[in-house]
Amino acid sequence: IAPVAPPGPGLYSAATIERGRLVAAAGDCAVCHTAPGGTRNAGGLALETPFGTVYTTNITPDAETGIGNWSYAAFERAMREGIHRDGRRLYPAFPYTAFAKVSDADMQALYAYLMAADPVVSRPPETQLAFPFNARPLLAGWNMLFHRNEQYVPDTSRSAQWNRGAYLADGLGHCSACHSPRNALGGERGGRAYLTGGEAEGWEAPALTALSKAPVPWTEDDLFQYLRTGFAARHGAAAGPMAPVVESLRELPEGDVRAIAHYVASLNPASPTQAGTQQAAAAQVAAVEARSAAAALRLSGTTDRLYQNACAVCHQGNAGVPQFGEKPSLALNTNLHSARPDNVIQVVLHGASAPPHAGIGYMPGFADSLDDAQVSALVHYLRERFAPDQPRWDGVEDTVARLRKSSH
Repeated sequence: IAPVAPPGPGLYSAATIERGRLVAAAGDCAVCHTAPGGTRNAGGLALETPFGTVYTTNITPDAETGIGNWSYAAFERAMREGIHRDGRRLYPAFPYTAFAKVSDADMQALYAYLMAADPVVSRPPETQLAFPFNARPLLAGWNMLFHRNEQYVPDTSRSAQWNRGAYLADGLGHCSACHSPRNALGGERGGRAYLTGGEAEGWEAPALTALSKAPVPWTEDDLFQYLRTGFAARHGAAAGPMAPVVESLRELPEGDVRAIAHYVASLNPASPTQAGTQQAAAAQVAAVEARSAAAALRLSGTTDRLYQNACAVCHQGNAGVPQFGEKPSLALNTNLHSARPDNVIQVVLHGASAPPHAGIGYMPGFADSLDDAQVSALVHYLRERFAPDQPRWDGVEDTVARLRKSSH
């Protein structure tokens, strides 16, 4: 599609640009298109995929290095079909498979918002994948197999709130891009596999359905608190790739975040939103905490002392001092009950920068103070103490070495 002159200032109304800003927030545009320490939406973030490293592009309206010379037709085609203005096929690390569901009005507002931003000259590294993944024309066949260019159609048997949540989660929010498993060709697995867990940037994206490993089922209120603040008392804090997503969602109206929580909760029959849920959840919390406390009595030795020195001050209500704010319960943490140790290892090695409004402090990483053997021992200890009903993890030592190496 031929280039066009960048739109002049004042072309779009303030109302349209504001709507586009909210669309961009719901779509987490800046989360992926901003490199660490870089300018917003100027690209350059390295996304690790099973097929190699993909670098995000500059989506500011710079005419030479961004999308300033893209017409709306070119922009919409990229968003819905995964085709660059110059005709190149885009790698599906860019979730056009989800963005195709976006309404025309939201798509137009998003274009207006991006074009009204300040242009930034930025040339991110070129994505260079190994053959055959670098053969972009082959993506036409991939799209035939795994992509449907169709806008979201409301389910008339569901409420307006449910449909709004589904539109945001399945379209703009592209939750399934991380939280659904993928096949050998990188296509999202749908049907019964939808939102049953996936991977993102070396982290496990846990299941959002009844297959969730959370020791206490998520309720709609839990989901809302987590998505709105980055922390849910019965589950823990947002970390890894999810933390910036929560920051982006914070810009949305409360009703939109509530709609997403309502929709996701409907996928999990174990978390009904009805009278008695809070009492039942409180009883489950008490049982999980009691089970963990009993397990702690059986543990002692060097690794127990390591836990007491490095972890207890922030994670035990009866330890430390109050200036750290909330003390997230490890007994309720989904990651410690997962079938895989990856997320626990990531947090132990690299820490977690919780959203500032979550009410909890920053967790430091221990990569520089603990060696692989100590990290592995601590991870096994945490599993045994806080998820004593779960089997011992296999391959912890190898995973520690792999994740430490991948961060360098």
